[in-house]
Amino acid sequence: MTITTTTRFVSIVGGAFIGLTALGASAATEMPPLPEVTGDKVEAEGNFNIKFSIGTTKSGAQYRGLEYFEKIVEQRSGGDIQVELFPGAQLGDDLQATSALQAGTLEMTMPSTSPLVNMFPKFAVFDLPFLFPKPEMADAVLDGEIGQQMLEDASSKGLVAIGWGENGYRQLTNSQRPVDSPDDLEGLKIRTMQNELHMDIWRTLGANPTPMSFAELFTALEQGVVDGQENPWITIKSSKFNEVQDYATETNHVYTPFITLVSKRFWDRLPEEYQQLLRDAATKMGNYQRDVSRTLNDQIKQDLKDSGMQITELTDEQIKVFQNKLEPVYKNWRDEIGGELIDQIRTKVQQAQAQQ
Repeated sequence: MTITTTTRFVSIVGGAFIGLTALGASAATEMPPLPEVTGDKVEAEGNFNIKFSIGTTKSGAQYRGLEYFEKIVEQRSGGDIQVELFPGAQLGDDLQATSALQAGTLEMTMPSTSPLVNMFPKFAVFDLPFLFPKPEMADAVLDGEIGQQMLEDASSKGLVAIGWGENGYRQLTNSQRPVDSPDDLEGLKIRTMQNELHMDIWRTLGANPTPMSFAELFTALEQGVVDGQENPWITIKSSKFNEVQDYATETNHVYTPFITLVSKRFWDRLPEEYQQLLRDAATKMGNYQRDVSRTLNDQIKQDLKDSGMQITELTDEQIKVFQNKLEPVYKNWRDEIGGELIDQIRTKVQQAQAQQ
């Protein structure tokens, strides 16, 4: 595989992920209260306005995190920094918003990592299957030295990366049968993003990966053009896939983070004290947003069960079968992504598992 191949599929992946997050967030339900702001007032010179754009809607976990960020920054700056939130891709999708940061016409955004792989190839590591068996293992990687190094690497090309959040796990649905092993996937037509790595995953599992745009997916499922698809629970519910898919499996096969970005042009205008305030607020926002995301995830999965969808929850042994089957994918993409990074992450995950 070549860098040219990566560039081609990443641009398509980005568009797909942006659409999914924007649509998916509309399914969110009850939100927990915003935490109280702690910490002294930050004293610094100047007044600043931050336009903060995201692709998801107001009803999602990501937007709830932004509300907490806004509360922290405005209170701790004594109102000298004002934050204006723009959800639902009002100011452009993830790639457009990131470009606006580079141009200095937008101050902040929080895309998923998938659209950014073209700019930062190492982010493709998050498309690898079963990299993070549990969300706490993703936390251990992203909140540790590896995640910090990736933030530093992404603090280039007109951007400053200051924190992580959670987009979440992708799950499998289909109209044919329960799936609890790779054998059950044999011959199933599974819609994927037009993404070479994701297609490699499903082909290796024995399915027939069928790339198509998200806009075509519901009709394709309804008419039997494809048997199944894979998306986060929140997207499955909001898109009403449960109306045309009787079976789901909580595979958690791909975990994708959000990354908090600031325009370098704006960042350089901020006093050092306010730069640190934004870093602190981004960290607290990310931690809170993860909690909200996981709470909503459980609520929505239960809603799907209540609607009649049969959801298979895999045992550790069953997941191990999938992982073993997919080891060739890691070999196929090792040089493309970077073997050292993959090894570092997998070692950290193993250490986190041992501590549980």
